[in-house]
Order: sequence, then C-alpha cells, then structure tokens
Amino acid sequence: MTTEKKASDSWRAATRAVRGGTRRSAFSETSEAIFMNSGYVYDSAAEAEASFDGTGPERFVYSRFANPTVAMFEERLAMIEGAAHCRATASGMSAVWNALAACTKAGGRVVGSRALFGSCEFILTTLLPRFGVETELVDGADHDAWAKALSKPADAVFLETPSNPTLEIIDIAFISDLAHKAGAKVVVDNVFATPILQRPIEMGADIVVYSATKHIDGQGRCLGGAILFNDKEWHDTHLTTFLRHTGPSMSPFNAWVLLKGLETLGLRVDAHIRNAAALAEFLEQQPQISKVLYPGLPSHPQHDLAMKQMSGRGGGLIALELAGGKQAAFSLLDNLQLIDISNNLGDAKSLATHPWTTTHQRVPGDDKIAMGITEGMLRLSVGLEDIDDLKEDLLAALRV
Repeated sequence: MTTEKKASDSWRAATRAVRGGTRRSAFSETSEAIFMNSGYVYDSAAEAEASFDGTGPERFVYSRFANPTVAMFEERLAMIEGAAHCRATASGMSAVWNALAACTKAGGRVVGSRALFGSCEFILTTLLPRFGVETELVDGADHDAWAKALSKPADAVFLETPSNPTLEIIDIAFISDLAHKAGAKVVVDNVFATPILQRPIEMGADIVVYSATKHIDGQGRCLGGAILFNDKEWHDTHLTTFLRHTGPSMSPFNAWVLLKGLETLGLRVDAHIRNAAALAEFLEQQPQISKVLYPGLPSHPQHDLAMKQMSGRGGGLIALELAGGKQAAFSLLDNLQLIDISNNLGDAKSLATHPWTTTHQRVPGDDKIAMGITEGMLRLSVGLEDIDDLKEDLLAALRV
C-alpha cells in the first residue's frame, strides 16, 4: 500500500458513504481492492518481532487480526455511524456475542429488553447463564421496570430498537442514563433503524452492533457484522482479546461487498422508507388485518419517541397481525406472487416472515406472547419494488 486517503471532518454523510476509509495501492484503482491474502511478509526477522511485540510501526500481520479491505469497511462504517472505532465480524450474531462477552464475565450481570430477535434472546436467557452471568429481561417500554432492574449493579444492558419483529421503540437516552449509574455499558442492536435513521451513541449508548447482512449489504449476497464504539480502552483491554483469539473474522471479499453496499445505503434506505410508509397506511385500511405496527404511523404506541429517535421517519419494516391467526398468516404468505417468504430482511426484494414458526420458533410460546409475538403476526421487510405492485400483491393474497 502506498497512500491512504484521509477523510475530512467536513465531509457530509453521503460523501462519507462513498469515499470514507478509501485506501489505494500502487495501482491507483478507483474501486477498493480485495486483499484476499491471509498473511503478510517482513523484510527481516527483527521487523517481524517488532510487529508482534508492539514496538514497530502499526501494520497488518495476519488477516484474522486485521486486513486492508476489512479495515476500509470498518473505517467507512464508523464515519457514517459517527463512532470513533469499528470492528467487523463474520455475522451479526457474532457481533452481538462478542460485544456482550467483552462487557461481562462469570459473576456478572446483564439486563436486556424482552422483545429480542430469537438468537439474541438465546444469548441472554441461555448462553450467558451457562458462563455464570446473571441475566434479567424487562419490558422495553416500562421505565419503572428498567429503573428497578438497574437499581443494582450491572455490567451491560442490551436492547433492540426498533425490536425484531414487533417494532417496539425503547428510549435510548433514558435507559443509557440508568445503565451508566448502575455501572453498565449500553449495547444497542441498531439493525432495523440503520445508521441513516438512528445513531445510538449520540443518545448515550456505548456500543452499537449490526448485522451488516441486512440493509448494509441490502441485496442478499453475504454475511457480516459490526461492533462500533468510542471507548478505545474497552476495546484494547477486553474486545480485542475476544476477537483476536476466537477468530470471528470477516472475509475480505464480504468486506468489499459491504463497502459497495455502504455507497448506496442512504439511497436505498430512503426508498425503503417511502415504500414502507405508503404500505403501512394501505394495510391499516384492510379489514383482514387487525393490527399494523409501523413506527411512522400515529397509531404506533411509541410513535412520538420513534420520530424523535429515528430522524422523523419510520424505517423499512412493518409488523402486521391477521385476525385469523396462524392459518390466515400462512394463507397470505402462500398466496403472495411477488413478495418472497424469507427470514432475511433489509433486502432490495420485499420479504415476508412468520416469526412464530421461524425466527422465534425455539422461543417458548409464553415468552413469545410476552414479547408481543402472536401466531397471526407477520414481519414485512419492504423492498424497492414499485409500491403499486406491492399493494396489489398483498391485496390479492388477502382476498383469497
């Protein structure tokens, strides 16, 4: 590598998304290069020794630790998020696990919101307790419950807002204030909002995690995750140990794909929101649907908070409940001609999911009900198709 293009602090979001973190080799390529190598060479044994003992100049030594293409993705996403640092991982769940594991240890305590993605719920209720960590879940919108849970010390607070799949909105600033008084770091899963709509660190959160598989890629091509933060001491003392020795490394090829995704993230999220807002209003008028949950609708129970936290927009996800329960939900899914049945989200293609039987299948029934998930609920990730085609597809499926 010869030169590194340093981004100016004056660059605005769209410019950062296209040019942030760009590193060019001696070939002066326009598109970022893919460095698929696993290792690096040294001019001398002494240089290798200095690279490993920290006395030499900072450089790449092994792609499990760091890689030029991955580093470009990390720097660009950090600039968009407004965070000082970013570490990429192989998947979103790897990001969640490593962020939480780096915050706590045996004998520690973690408090989380009850409405969580199925795998996140598993980490808090099953995996962390296996390692001697006490965990407690509370209703995300219940401030008194949060205050009670955080009236005693904790290592970390974990929450999703909007939550998956019920689109519950949690007051990040309020929870962060309580958490910090309890000695806890606040970890926010920001997947549904994306950094385009919501920047939790600016509201008091300490750590933001993403499944880059979703909107950041946005076209169903690859897996990836990211952990963003400002506290370099926490990274150097805790997080880097987990990442270095457990190896949840992002592939350089995936990092390159995700770099390309960041270039169009803002444009795509804007289009997702336009379609989702129009579709949510349309679905509210359909008699077969008993409830529509979309943060941009005035009918959403935390609409005002959502508009405050999410740049005045509702995002690209909708949850809807069919009065006929599971049978009605399956009938709608099976009669869709345009929208695909899939457990993914944030894609250019519109995708519909039945959380009860897929993403949250292994969550006990009573816990699903407590999360607000019913057998008649569907999660709709609204894509970039023509809005009238989406309306017609849903309307035809509802009328069967």
